Amino acid sequence: MRVVVVGATGNVGTSVVRALAADAAVTSIVGVARRLPGWRIDRTDWRQADVASADLTRIFDGADAVVHLAWLFQPTRDPATTWRANVLGSMRVFRAVAEAGVPALLHASSVGAYSPGPKDRPVDESWPTHGWPGAAYGREKAYVERVLDVFEHDHPRIRVVRMRPAFIFQRVAATEQRRLFGGPLVPRRLIRAGRIPFVPDIPGLRLQALHAEDAAEAYRLAVTRQVKGAFNLAAEPVLDPHDLAKLLGTRTMPVPRGLARAVMAAGWHLRLLPAAPGLFDLALRIPVMNVDRAREVLGWTPRHSSWEAMREFLEGLRQGAGMETAPLAPDGGPVGRVKELATGVGGRP
Repeated sequence: MRVVVVGATGNVGTSVVRALAADAAVTSIVGVARRLPGWRIDRTDWRQADVASADLTRIFDGADAVVHLAWLFQPTRDPATTWRANVLGSMRVFRAVAEAGVPALLHASSVGAYSPGPKDRPVDESWPTHGWPGAAYGREKAYVERVLDVFEHDHPRIRVVRMRPAFIFQRVAATEQRRLFGGPLVPRRLIRAGRIPFVPDIPGLRLQALHAEDAAEAYRLAVTRQVKGAFNLAAEPVLDPHDLAKLLGTRTMPVPRGLARAVMAAGWHLRLLPAAPGLFDLALRIPVMNVDRAREVLGWTPRHSSWEAMREFLEGLRQGAGMETAPLAPDGGPVGRVKELATGVGGRP
């Protein structure tokens, strides 16, 4: 089996490539990325390509499955750039899958594609996927879901799988996530037990998490088994501010939603924070997901709890962890942080 992984050098992509390389049924892997990595792994060839402009049909020719993971979170200050890469780029991937005659397409959707939903009961894959219009991430994920609806209608012989994972963490991706969402002013030394004075207890903030290795296992199963449709992916338990406070060895302090958002918006407008305030609004509105279908149809069970995933993430933050790919580059220290500031926080892809 020949599998092409688009967006193979990021948080999920590296884990998916690793999982596929360990499966004897997968004879070859093509890793596609905008920037070629220094990282090497068995049975994997690399292709440098941008989904917004490259000839993807040639790369996909002869593949048994394409796993589409490529996604730009930045620049949040230039939504036209993320729309071109994420929406138009995804459309180019889907078109190339059809042109190359690839029999299976696996697409990385997200919990962020879901319409606002309940936090006190889980929803299954039938919950509407219209996103939250106030966040570019939610708008783009929801729009691509609609594109896939049309694609499935027009190409009924292609097996389409939509993965809708919760927030995905692992140790080596912590620095990338700090750069994308926290920015250069997040101090490594502060991320230690007892160093943070409190965790904001924001009403309605309940989130699901997932380890990247468990997300990758779900993709491996979906590549090698004749399944299709959407799958929610998340580990237990659902996390709230009190759980994060326990992990950090500190306490919680009640903070109104409006105040928390105002602080985040101020940081973003002052170019001190890369994450746009719309992401905060999205996090408060996404539903809690039911993962029964992934367990029953895929045969998937996460090996890591959400606690373990978050623990690894915090450890990676403290250590400035990373690996030999451009997205997952380790913390560059003071010089690297100055470069982040100089190139514009939240202003570059």
